[in-house]
Amino acid sequence: MDKQYDHKKIESEIYKLWEDNNTFSPEGASKLRNISKTKNIPYSVLMPPPNANASLHCGHVTYTIQDIMIRFKRMQGYETCYFPGTDHAGFETQYVYENKLKKEGKSRFDFDRKTLYKDILNFVLENTETATNQFKRLGLSADWGRNTFTLDSNVVEQVYKTFEKMNKDGFVYREGYMVNYSTFYGTTFSDLETEYKDSISPLYYIKYLIKDSTDSIIVATVRPETIFADTAIAINPKDKRYKNLVGAYAINPLNGLELPIIEDEYVDIEFGTGVLKITPGHDLNDFKIGKKHNLKTITVIGLDGKMINTEVGVDGLYPKQARQTVAEILKEKDLLEKIDEKYQNRVLVDYKEGYPIEPLIMPNWFIKTDELFEKVIEQVEMGNVKFYKPSWKNEILRWLGEKRPWPISRQIAFGILIPAWYSIDENPEIYITFINNEKNTITGYAKDLIKSYSFYEINEGIQSLIAPENATFKIQKESPGDNYLQETDTFDTWFSSGQWPQVTTDYPDGTDQKFYPTDFLDSMWDIMFFWIARMLMFGIYMTGQVPFKNVYFHGAVTDKNGKKMSKSKGNVVNPIEIIEQYGADALRAGLITGGDISARYTPFDIDKIKGYRNFANKIWNMARYILVMIEEEPDIFDKDETFNKDITEKDKTIKKKSIQLNNKVTSLIEIYQYNKACESIYQFMWNDLASSYIEDIKNRENKSIALKMYLLPVFKDCLKLLHPFMPFVTEAIWQELPKDKGESELLIVESWPEVK
Repeated sequence: MDKQYDHKKIESEIYKLWEDNNTFSPEGASKLRNISKTKNIPYSVLMPPPNANASLHCGHVTYTIQDIMIRFKRMQGYETCYFPGTDHAGFETQYVYENKLKKEGKSRFDFDRKTLYKDILNFVLENTETATNQFKRLGLSADWGRNTFTLDSNVVEQVYKTFEKMNKDGFVYREGYMVNYSTFYGTTFSDLETEYKDSISPLYYIKYLIKDSTDSIIVATVRPETIFADTAIAINPKDKRYKNLVGAYAINPLNGLELPIIEDEYVDIEFGTGVLKITPGHDLNDFKIGKKHNLKTITVIGLDGKMINTEVGVDGLYPKQARQTVAEILKEKDLLEKIDEKYQNRVLVDYKEGYPIEPLIMPNWFIKTDELFEKVIEQVEMGNVKFYKPSWKNEILRWLGEKRPWPISRQIAFGILIPAWYSIDENPEIYITFINNEKNTITGYAKDLIKSYSFYEINEGIQSLIAPENATFKIQKESPGDNYLQETDTFDTWFSSGQWPQVTTDYPDGTDQKFYPTDFLDSMWDIMFFWIARMLMFGIYMTGQVPFKNVYFHGAVTDKNGKKMSKSKGNVVNPIEIIEQYGADALRAGLITGGDISARYTPFDIDKIKGYRNFANKIWNMARYILVMIEEEPDIFDKDETFNKDITEKDKTIKKKSIQLNNKVTSLIEIYQYNKACESIYQFMWNDLASSYIEDIKNRENKSIALKMYLLPVFKDCLKLLHPFMPFVTEAIWQELPKDKGESELLIVESWPEVK
């Protein structure tokens, strides 16, 4: 046994040992372990699929939790399977690739959709081993032979099968709807993918004249450029100041249209003048008010982010430019009362880069969630899926209870295309953008384009299409016939990853169906609604069962002071660099014990990492001392004597404490209190075993009885308990120790300590 523990050398050797012996697969583990200690009960854990081409960040170290559970259950004799995989991460991946194109002086608009998709896919496949290899460095014992990629053919087949069934059952619909649209990315964002950012914006006070009167009404708005799309003026029914104007008409100060003055409780009496202009085409709340009062909807901002349907001099401008131009027009008309340049407001932005979101009405694909979520609520309330904390259960029930429609389409190339087909003969008003044979970008309506270009040229070079809300379509995998164009919107990535439990276990037709529903799911709490709720929805809808039985939410990893990690703050930690310096075992155990991993935020404490690096060295030295003792008594294991006269109270005490530790750690892992379990092992091995018991043995004349009956068995039990947390050093030591009859050659498949 080497004098010092060299994690760089040993970790790679041990992982190869595990892989060479096929220990991660349920079949391989069953062959290696003592058959009498096999439960033949399936136990499965799902790996949340990381981005296929991305490197690990600190948050990924929390996957240790999943590995702890699978190693724990494997040693308990369960037929375990840790299902790994990677996500194509549509928008995220396309964003990375577009940055690559930008550096090359290109953009996605230089390519037709098919070419762009293939190029991004090749980019991903070239780097697809990145996440897998780094997870191996962390020590994850996933069955890599069962790895799934969310663009694998079986995944696409399942997604299409689910969508076709949902459409047949009436859960799919397509309509013009107010969506969170990014003109920068050219795609929609769900409510969960947007956030509000504090901002300072000019607040414009604008005069609206009253029809057939010398009176006027003042409206305060931060968006005067959308006045062209105003269809009403609203006041709060409790506001006595404007009661006399209800039922009258105000004159739109830009286009002269007559706007009814209506009452609605939504209007904030305290904001501005207490008067709200209603623009259903460009504000979600206005959209709701418009629906409620049957108001017309006008669109004045196009999908390219430029003004349309306004007037000469404004059309073609971006909203920020138009805002200034419109202000000048109003000023010239003497209808601009004043401007508050320091108004504090909140601006809706995307979660990715914080770019402004434009509320727009456009045709979109949606899932009706009312009935689907009701079944999920029923299963959660019945306890068929259990959450580690009651607060998480309450939070997901609250969100499910809102039953919001789910916009599932994204205007990007990289993803699974929605299997909807439009006949251009039946839908001549489809608006198409494509690259022709001369590599020029052409846009226009199908009815016009088909006069100058062949259907083949349009279809081969297509970048995007926008079908009218009333377009007819067919839902199926293959084209229904001639002159059919496939929808260019792709599924939201949560639509495919939402079916993760089914596609990984091949339920219900595959050989791994016995692992469905899976037993344990660990995830960060921030995707509770994105992913967990959707998996529950799909699982119950498609299989009639919940897709997993237990849910554990871990926290976001922050720096030691609780601050969010960011490059600008200089507090980002590269986990691979930490592994290089301190070892994977130290990183795993240090993160788990560095704070409350189940809290919303958990700190990354480098001192804890160092502490467990020292602990690895400590138990290595303990093993070396035990082996030296064995060398001095080479025949001790061949003797049957019990040497009862040499047994001391300290021997009995260490055995008793060891049994108590076995019980304690087992129960703590079963209730997911990983930090307490790991710390308990640390304290016992360092203090009770090393500092007290071993030191006592050193002073005995007859060390044999303590070695054979107490020290070695207790030390082995400690290695077993510690293995799920620090698998490399424990396995390396196990390889050096003598084995009793019935003990496995590999610690990873050795039996868990007996619990009394």
